[in-house]
Parts: sequence; C-alpha cells; structure tokens
Amino acid sequence: MVMFNAPSDQVVGETATGPIHGWVKAGYEPVLTAFADNFEHRGEVGASLCILKGDETLIDVFAGTSIDGEQPWQRETISVVHSCTKAAVSLSLLWLIDQGEVALHREVGDYWPEYREAGKDATTIRMLLDHSAGLPALRGKLAPGSFLDWDLMVELLAKEAPFWMPGSAHGYQMTTHGWLVGEIVRRVTGASLGQFFNEQFAQPLGLDFWIGLPDDEHHRVTPLKGAKPVRGEAVPEFTKALLDDATGIPALAFFNTGKFRADDPASYRAEFGAGGGITNGRALARLFAPLAIGGSLGGTRFFSESAIDQMSKTWVAGADQTLCMPSHFGLGLMKSMDNTYRPSGAFESCVIGQHAFGHAGAGGSMGFADPAFEFSFGYTMNQMGPGILLNERGQALVDAIYSVNGSSRSAAGDYR
Repeated sequence: MVMFNAPSDQVVGETATGPIHGWVKAGYEPVLTAFADNFEHRGEVGASLCILKGDETLIDVFAGTSIDGEQPWQRETISVVHSCTKAAVSLSLLWLIDQGEVALHREVGDYWPEYREAGKDATTIRMLLDHSAGLPALRGKLAPGSFLDWDLMVELLAKEAPFWMPGSAHGYQMTTHGWLVGEIVRRVTGASLGQFFNEQFAQPLGLDFWIGLPDDEHHRVTPLKGAKPVRGEAVPEFTKALLDDATGIPALAFFNTGKFRADDPASYRAEFGAGGGITNGRALARLFAPLAIGGSLGGTRFFSESAIDQMSKTWVAGADQTLCMPSHFGLGLMKSMDNTYRPSGAFESCVIGQHAFGHAGAGGSMGFADPAFEFSFGYTMNQMGPGILLNERGQALVDAIYSVNGSSRSAAGDYR
C-alpha cells in the first residue's frame, strides 16, 4: 500500500525539545505557531498534525519525542488514538448505508438476529450509531482478556438488557461502540471490521491507519502516558460518578474492561473498534478529506453528497447518560460540544464548526471534516491531556485553523 505523504519534509520550526519537521503552506503559519506553543507552554511531548483541503496539504508537521525522551517522533511514528477509532468504525457502516446494503431505520435484529433478546428487538441501526441504543456498558464483570475476544463480546452484548428503552435517551458507547457497529459490518460483508476498513478506506486513501496492527508494524508505535492531574480545577461530573457509584453506567463503562490495556501488543493486534485504532495526524486528516469536499477524492467517490449531509446533522443532544454532561452526536460522529459554561467545562468541550463532524480520542487526539470550510484535520500525541474530549492543546490547534479561515466562535458554541 502506498502511503499518502506531504509535499516535502523539512525543518519548519523549533521547540525547546527540538525541531519541527514537515511542511506548511504560506498563510498557515499561525497554526504552526499554535503547534509549537503546545510544546513550549502546554506540556506536549510528541505529536503530529495535518490539515488538508482535499488533496492539497495546508500543514503537515511532527515534532518531539517518545515519552521517555529516547526516540524522536518521526514521519512514520504512529500511536493509539483511542475513540478517534469510532469515526473509522462509524464510517464503515455509513458506507454500507450509502451503498444501500444497510438501512438506517431497519431493526438491528434484521442483520444480527441474536440482538433481539432482552428487550432490544425495536433497536434500529440509527440507534447503534447515535449512542441511543441503551448499551454503553455491560453489567457482569468481564474476565481478563475479554476485550480481545470479538465473538465473546458480541455474544454478551446480544444477551444484555438495555439500560434504557432504546431511542429514549443517549449515552456514549465508550467501550461498546466498536462491537455494536462493527458486528453489523461483519454480518453484512463477511469481513472483519479491520479488514473491511482496510479495503474500503485505508488502501484506497493510502492511510497509515490500522484497526488491528500487524506484528511487524509494532515497532513504530509510540506508547502513551496518562494525563497529569490538574489542581485547582472543578472536577467533571463524570469523574465524580466513577468514584461515587461502582454500579452506575460511567463506572461500568470505564472500569469493566477485563483489564484491557491499550498500549499492549495483544491490544495492538486486536480489532478493538471503540478505541484501539493506531495512526497519525496525516492519516486522520486524509480519512476525513473526501468528506470535507463533497465525498470524492482523487477521482474516487467515497460517499454521496446526501450521505455527507446526514453526517453533518446532530441526531442526539442533551444529557449524556455515560459522560454526565450535555453531548451532541451525529451518526457515530461527534458534533461541536461547547460546555465551557459549566464549572468543569474546560474538560468537557470540543468546539468545531457548525457543520463539522469527527471524533476526539481520550487524551486529546482529534480527527474531523468541515464541509463548510472544506478542510479536514488530524492531530495525535503521546502525552495524554486531562478531560473527556479535547484539552487545551488540541483546542488551540482547532482554534488556530478556524482563525486562519476568518471564523470565530458563535454564541451557539461552534465556528461559523
């Protein structure tokens, strides 16, 4: 597979930890400045950033080191991007919907008959995508290694009763989204989730993006380091719920993982669709590139314009039963979420364009498309930041690209 690359690779800036490599189009220097400031003032260790307008590269840069400081971040460096993976998974099912092979409002049981158990018979494909299906977690304690066993996890989910009547509320499918959505892909196509994504997106687009990383690629992965605690800030309601109620949805979603560790060779290998994708900023931006310019790229149509219109819409909004905050989702994709008015809002927000859609990953990675401004964005890092969605590093980069485009935040909590 031929990987997509920037026009050139040169030193374009400096940080206290070393040079910034890559390429920057004239006029996009403010974005480069924001990237450098993350290293100088916001604790960045190693990171990659890419912003595209179709096939045109606006900025593609990388800098820093591994967490231990021993290895430089290189063009080929990749990392676990956690829930950014949900975008790849959702796009896989959305492609099948766009092709007419799956119907958005059909019942899940029409494709996955076992799923009709335990009061879930009326659950639709849309509900799986927009986090309103009622299965953000499993109640029974999972044995070690369960997350690495696809067949076991879909069997357990098929038997599980929903936490609410499907479609009546929504709650972020933190760990279950990959199996819920990916099993439909598997049932319809006969391919595993990782295989299907590779065939339909990674290979045609030249993406260094893996859901199930081959062993001979493991050496390129830079491990992540957990977020540093921030003192003196309000604690998110989600964090309080983790500590206060061991049987509540937040705790079950966060802790009941069968001792899963994202940075482990077995996890790299597994097709963990809710959060095990491995990639870099360049591939994240390239994945979303066709979606920002009408659905086609390089002469290949990936989605119809009507499908992109559907992706741009907000399908659920309001109180999130998992995250304990207001959230906004499209069809498996995040919409702009400005919760900065809340006491802990700095850790609960991800402000993008009104028509933009994509996904943040734990620690701050981000990928999205903005059809209104015709650009796609990808950012990955190895020093995780605090919060549930974007942290100040990722948001600073997003703010910079919208500023270059002459946009400012609206009162509605998005860029227009």
